[in-house]
Amino acid sequence: MNEFENNVQSKRNDLIDSGVAFVVSFGFFALLFAVGTIVSFVGS
Repeated sequence: MNEFENNVQSKRNDLIDSGVAFVVSFGFFALLFAVGTIVSFVGS
């Protein structure tokens, strides 16, 4: 065992972190899409 494996800073599951990151980024782009759709709808 090396020192890096013994001294872990975060013991949380990587799957949870990546899932949260995916949801946040998806929500951001969905928000941009919604704003663009609303602007396009109001502008027409």
